[in-house]
Amino acid sequence: MIDQAFDRIARVIEVTLALAFIFAVLLNFANVVGRYLLGLSLLGADEEQIFIMVAMTFLGAAVVTRRNLHLRMDVLVRFLPAGARVALCVAEQVLLAALAGFVLTQSYFYALQMWRIGRTSDMAGIPMWIPHATVAIGFALMLVVALWGLARMMRRLPEREARP
Repeated sequence: MIDQAFDRIARVIEVTLALAFIFAVLLNFANVVGRYLLGLSLLGADEEQIFIMVAMTFLGAAVVTRRNLHLRMDVLVRFLPAGARVALCVAEQVLLAALAGFVLTQSYFYALQMWRIGRTSDMAGIPMWIPHATVAIGFALMLVVALWGLARMMRRLPEREARP
């Protein structure tokens, strides 16, 4: 049930980011047409595109983490005994949880600071806590996925050790 909820959340994020990317491309196209054909420029379009890319990066990383598709160098890992591979997977999840937790706390407090001082972007006037919050949300999701992965591994470890 939890895995299905994670999969649904990942799908919603994926579709939302795809639509945001389409919006960014259309915004870029409109800005190019306006700039070179009409002599007009859409103020803040570049900022909006950058903020969309930030959201795509960090929220997309949560989807990649959920699907366990992040880059890894595992050529030598394949030759390790099963117990060593399990230990390495557990260490990987613990490290991911620790790093995600650290970045989450730092980005959360920074986004909170942006919200408190009311900082907005220079051209588009977008509240700066929004793009900074996407970093915190992305790492919060990665932390939850890592902790869930650890819980699943810990439940399975006794079963693997008990089998001949």
